[in-house]
Amino acid sequence: MCLERSERNDKNYENVNKGCFLTAGEYNIPILAPVEYRQCEWVGFNYASSVKDRRGKGIHFFLEDYQFTRLWGNIDYYVPMLSSYDSIMTPDFSLYTDFPIALQIYNHYRKHWIGAYLQQMGCHVVPTICWSDRESFRWCFDGEPTQGVVAVSSVGTQNSKKRREMFLEGYIEMMDRLQPTHVIFYGTVPEECRGDIVRIKAFSERFHEAEISQW
Repeated sequence: MCLERSERNDKNYENVNKGCFLTAGEYNIPILAPVEYRQCEWVGFNYASSVKDRRGKGIHFFLEDYQFTRLWGNIDYYVPMLSSYDSIMTPDFSLYTDFPIALQIYNHYRKHWIGAYLQQMGCHVVPTICWSDRESFRWCFDGEPTQGVVAVSSVGTQNSKKRREMFLEGYIEMMDRLQPTHVIFYGTVPEECRGDIVRIKAFSERFHEAEISQW
């Protein structure tokens, strides 16, 4: 889908005047190309601008949404900085089960638009896969590449039986549909999860370990 920009108006409305991407599904989700796994030291986007030596490092967005929503409104400002990193995960906009479905789909679209735009700018983009409930399987995998590296987070999904079951159901669906070569896993890895998993620790774990090392 490629929309024409009005000759009378140069304002940016929801980025419809930027980029031109192949799309998938009922909601015209921009398609991401598959990429190979690169070993990285992963840094949260909230620290991205302060890192001096960016060689061998990648950016993740396993943060609260408010810390990266500015990407959507001003992506070109951040492209030079993000391009200096070896890999960039797509923003992990929330798909909470109690969100209106329209908002969930909008967040999935924004994630893919930013990812496709960064790929267009030459970045090595790792898709972050996210789902809410089984109903979201109708669209939450639209635009995701097959047989490439993907990233997931289990943070906040293992503290109740229901949430854990929903996470595992989506994980299995992801593995069946996308057949990823590697899964970069942020947080605790449930023993049922299969695949070539590369685990990165959540910030809370690293903070706890740092406290223990000081005792």
